[in-house]
Amino acid sequence: MRVSLHALGWTPELEAACKALAQPGWYPARIARETKINYTVLAEGVGEQEVVLAGKVWHDAASDADLPTVGDWVLVDPGVEGELPVLRVLLPRRNRFSRKAPGRSCAEQVLGTNVDVVVVVTDALSDFSLPRMERYLTLIRKSGAQALVLVNKADETPQEVMRRACAEIAALGEQVEVFPICARRAEGYPPLLRRVPAGTSLLVVGSSGVGKSTLVNSLLGEEWLETGEVNAVTGKGRHTTVMRELVLLEGGGVLIDNPGIREVQMWTDAATLRAQFDDLSRLAATCRFADCSHKKDAGCAVRAALEAGELPRDRYERFLCLEQEIAALERRAEKRQMNLERVTRRAKRHTLRNRQDREDHLRDLHPNRRH
Repeated sequence: MRVSLHALGWTPELEAACKALAQPGWYPARIARETKINYTVLAEGVGEQEVVLAGKVWHDAASDADLPTVGDWVLVDPGVEGELPVLRVLLPRRNRFSRKAPGRSCAEQVLGTNVDVVVVVTDALSDFSLPRMERYLTLIRKSGAQALVLVNKADETPQEVMRRACAEIAALGEQVEVFPICARRAEGYPPLLRRVPAGTSLLVVGSSGVGKSTLVNSLLGEEWLETGEVNAVTGKGRHTTVMRELVLLEGGGVLIDNPGIREVQMWTDAATLRAQFDDLSRLAATCRFADCSHKKDAGCAVRAALEAGELPRDRYERFLCLEQEIAALERRAEKRQMNLERVTRRAKRHTLRNRQDREDHLRDLHPNRRH
């Protein structure tokens, strides 16, 4: 398939950045895959090729989240013949879709960058979870991308169960589009997926075993990914995506596929959370105290609505849970930043002390020489 900058999502803003940062001979490319030692990029006139990361890009990154990843636009130096091209510059990102990395760390894990639409795949049976879906939608809102939810396995699910699941997901936000589909038969797809416009970037996420790989295969028109039955014991797909990858679609645009996500930990802020829970935010604005915790505080409008039956208890509890999780993440991030600053100050003092010791030593050896 012919690779063009337009199909990959090239924009006037990227063109301006390219002119400002590129050296003669360098060319723009988009990262399709990454490993521990190199990257695979797609470039117009070159196609797919492996590149290595320049040391400067590595050292300039403040954290792992700032390193090049799948979906990023970069500038590549073809280098000398016989050696791998070098990734010299990471071009500015339009956005990034992230979650907190699994485990106890407070690190950010970027699942894709420069994304127009995040496609969340689920089903109405074993995988159905409103709290998880709420987390997805909160993270999508934070990224600025459009949310598109596909409830798969319509051919295996009772119609009433499917209808109720779609309605409950749609009620989570005004801008949420929800479609019941059958990926195995490529049925029920929204217009956007039936013909993805050139230059549009889709990012696909979801649990293992919900038919994500089947969806990707149907969009690509070929068996790009091996698929199989769901394991009856674990509930996971036996053959699923094993690495993050960007692929060019036949009709234009690109798709970023991710391995199945087991946990959706928050990487966002309180403002984005409250935008997702706008109904609670409006209530909270009428609480007696501005710093109301919405638990036992006097004059709490949120608690009053809950006790009056106007606010579903499960939604109230999900809001408190997410808010507490984000607050804990912010505390860990603040502590980590304080530790980094402490280490940096210590290293700077050590460097200054060594420099002063060298100057004192030279002065002792040559007392009459000007230093």
